[in-house]
Amino acid sequence: MTMKFYFHPLSSYCWKVLIALYEKNAAFEPVMVNLGDTAEAAAFTKLSPMRKMPSIVQSEDIANESSIQIEWLDQNVGGAKLIPADPRQALDVRYWDRFFDLYVHNAMQRIVGDRLRPSDKRDAYGVAESKAQLRIALDVVEKHMAARALASGDAFSMADCSAAPALFYANKVLPFEATHPNTAAYLKRLRERPSFARVLQEAEPYFQYFPKEDAA
Repeated sequence: MTMKFYFHPLSSYCWKVLIALYEKNAAFEPVMVNLGDTAEAAAFTKLSPMRKMPSIVQSEDIANESSIQIEWLDQNVGGAKLIPADPRQALDVRYWDRFFDLYVHNAMQRIVGDRLRPSDKRDAYGVAESKAQLRIALDVVEKHMAARALASGDAFSMADCSAAPALFYANKVLPFEATHPNTAAYLKRLRERPSFARVLQEAEPYFQYFPKEDAA
């Protein structure tokens, strides 16, 4: 049975898993989800009760949450392994995967989410807090990437799948090329990788919908 991948082309967490799928040259059927459509939202909720994208479905298997999905792919799909076999190295990959998700990705999403709110519901204080957390996280990444090409070890891993969308969008809401050269160079390497370059190319038609301005 063909694997189905339920996603939205602008979703950063969908990008994370798409990168993994492309790294593995996995065969799958992309299914774009519009949560604004009542019927689509109801159908997707049966797969992902929290309505969080992406979702992977194959036969009786349903995999949700991006890191779990990449673990599932490593267990069930051939191609490049994104989590090392060595236990210590695997822990390091999982650590940096969590770091990019929790401290870069999520902080960035809170800032973007505020831009989507009605003007009278925006939270300037919350945005300032998120930007402060994001600056701290970027400082950590800057130090970490001073003498390395990838987030963990010498092989492209789940940590890099996580870093790519997190840093791409973080650079949109809090540009860091001038302040964090190691991080900017790492993002450039990620953007040049065929898997992420393909994700960006496919998302290009939808970038017009990205909210570009902070709340007034």
